[in-house]
Amino acid sequence: MDTELTTEALPPAANSDGPASSRSLSLRGLFARVPWLPLLTVIIPTATSATYYGVYASDVFISESHFIVRSAHKQAPTGFSAFFQGTGLSRSTDDTYTLHDYMKSRDAMARLDGAKSLREVFGSTSVDRVARFDGFRLDASQESLFKFYQKMINVEFDTTTGISALKVHAFNAEDARRMNEQLLQMGEALVNELNERARKDTIDFAQREVALAEGKSREAAAALSAYRNENAVLDPEKQGAMQLQGLSKLQDELIATTVQITQVKTLSPDNPQLPALQKRLASIQGAIAGETSKVVGGRASLSEKAAEYERVAMDRVFAEKQLATALASLEQARADAQRKQLYLERIAQPSLPDVGLEPRRVRSVFATLFVGLLAWGILGMLVAGVREHRD
Repeated sequence: MDTELTTEALPPAANSDGPASSRSLSLRGLFARVPWLPLLTVIIPTATSATYYGVYASDVFISESHFIVRSAHKQAPTGFSAFFQGTGLSRSTDDTYTLHDYMKSRDAMARLDGAKSLREVFGSTSVDRVARFDGFRLDASQESLFKFYQKMINVEFDTTTGISALKVHAFNAEDARRMNEQLLQMGEALVNELNERARKDTIDFAQREVALAEGKSREAAAALSAYRNENAVLDPEKQGAMQLQGLSKLQDELIATTVQITQVKTLSPDNPQLPALQKRLASIQGAIAGETSKVVGGRASLSEKAAEYERVAMDRVFAEKQLATALASLEQARADAQRKQLYLERIAQPSLPDVGLEPRRVRSVFATLFVGLLAWGILGMLVAGVREHRD
């Protein structure tokens, strides 16, 4: 009887930390009663991963090349680009991104597909079903091929040096190198096309400006010629200067004749030369009045014609200067067209890999094991919590 009482009295004293002990026993009991949990989360995935990567996974070869896109235009040197500026080179970042986008575009894929079917390259039966394109015959559409192509083509850009790295993945080393080489050639063709389009646009614009300036120059010359014919004037300024010189001579003759008449009247009032001198004086005065009216005065005077003539002449001078500027721009455009504006320079040629760098088999197996252990622990705690809640 005493033994039974002692046994009954012990549990309360021993259960001072009862919850923790109970939880520990429940967790161990859980793992004992749920043997499938580590099997599903750790053992089977790790074994499957080891089998796939160790036996079935196909090698992926990576061909790598390096290039830089530079421009002949001078830009303000900043940072590392100052080195290129000092050697006559100038990085062209915007065009580099354009080239990157093209290499991963549908157009580039279509050209590669024309050279050798990408479905044959990426979907060869010699490649394991998991890695190859449409290995399980689920989606063989062009869009699916394009998404697969983008995963196999990688272009990286170093903003510090301006160097781009093109990496092409394939299940055959020669296919990887060939596609890398073709992408570089297509990139060079795109750069040349951009150059040609820029040269054509520049020269066409300059030629249109020259044609427009020539038309304006011809119109201005025709307007000046018409004005001269209509107003019977060659150059009002020069003609006015000549008439003023003639008027000055007439003024001198007028003065001389007036003095002579005064002398004759003083010395011999009845001199028979006096009437002739007076007629000459009147003739000179009439000539002076006529010449003066030609220079200044009415609407037919040179002073009135000079203002309109200057406007027409200035139009012609401006048109000639505009034509000269347009011709100079055309010559400059042609000079710029003689050299390429953009250059794709290869720094490293496409490599021919002799070993597959992917998949990384050991790392992938250990990653599967780590994820499985993590899932086992999380799911185990969740199931333990559920069972403890039920109890």
